[in-house]
Amino acid sequence: MNPGVVPSNPFVAGGMLDNPQLFVGRKEELHAIASRMSGAQPTSVNVVGEKRIGKSSLLYHFFQTWEQRVQDPSRYVVIYLSLQSVQCQREEDFYLAVAQELLSRPAVRAIPSLTTALQLKSFDGLAFSAAIALFKNQNQNQKLLPVLCLDDFKTLFQNKSEFDDGFYDNLRSLMDSSSLMLVVASQKELDFYARRHQLTSTFFNLGHVLKLRELSEEEVTELVRLPSSTVPYAQPALSMDEQKLTRQLGGRHPFLLQLAGMLVCQARQQGKDENWVKTRFKEQSRRLPRAGLGSRRWWRSLRWLVWNFPIRIGSVVKSIGVSMDNITAWIIGVVVVFAFILVVFGLVTHSEAWQWIKNLVDKVLGE
Repeated sequence: MNPGVVPSNPFVAGGMLDNPQLFVGRKEELHAIASRMSGAQPTSVNVVGEKRIGKSSLLYHFFQTWEQRVQDPSRYVVIYLSLQSVQCQREEDFYLAVAQELLSRPAVRAIPSLTTALQLKSFDGLAFSAAIALFKNQNQNQKLLPVLCLDDFKTLFQNKSEFDDGFYDNLRSLMDSSSLMLVVASQKELDFYARRHQLTSTFFNLGHVLKLRELSEEEVTELVRLPSSTVPYAQPALSMDEQKLTRQLGGRHPFLLQLAGMLVCQARQQGKDENWVKTRFKEQSRRLPRAGLGSRRWWRSLRWLVWNFPIRIGSVVKSIGVSMDNITAWIIGVVVVFAFILVVFGLVTHSEAWQWIKNLVDKVLGE
């Protein structure tokens, strides 16, 4: 999308924002990345957040606007790379993709030694380290810090045979020598993936973790008032009533707000009513994974497992003519489940388990 063009429907749901005029909020997060980039010693950053919370858009927007956020842009070169889109199947592919992106920056092409080092047709860890070290070893007025904004970083964990501890140790060595800075986006903190994939490199103790959460109320206001909140003299795409509906549907979640705003705009343009918006929103919002206790389906499953299932088992005793309430049935049901587990693991015999259950039932029911 041409950054100079503001569409009639400025809301984007389901993709990375690539028009800087439509990006709102995240000022603190953008400042945090810039400050760690321009400090006395650069500190790499792990941007962490659930799916569709805006990690890719944040990284890409920083890549687009970093020169406005540091005092001396001539000291840095910043690239954005989606590891998913370049299909990094091998270590060599990763190094080559980084080299090509760096070569696309005018500040790098202006230095012949860097251009030569990055124009290799293939790279191993040693050649890549040597090329990156050259950025720091230039004359004082030509030194550059490469800052790599790496999206979809978990893609690398899918091929541990290529991206092993040696690969991550190599990156860590460049970071420790202040030759390289990384801004890495992932759903969970990198040390989580290290434990899951049994990796021991100190790379995973990345300098700073930046957690993306839902938007503040101020940021929500900026978003529903697009494009007037980001483009001088522009008018909001939504009326006050439409902004209110968008907030009601989307809450403070960036994807849900974008989705609601997009549908509200579409409804007005196509002559649809509010019910149409709500129906489409309910259907399309299912694309947002709901993790943890926020998932209604997960919560219903858990409730059935710990409450309804034991009650049903406990209520089996009604077959012998005994009446009981739900609490009593639940207690007996839990005992039955527990006894069954003990039998399965060979900790008690069938007869012992049955006698245990019978004694408990007699005791609970006062027989």
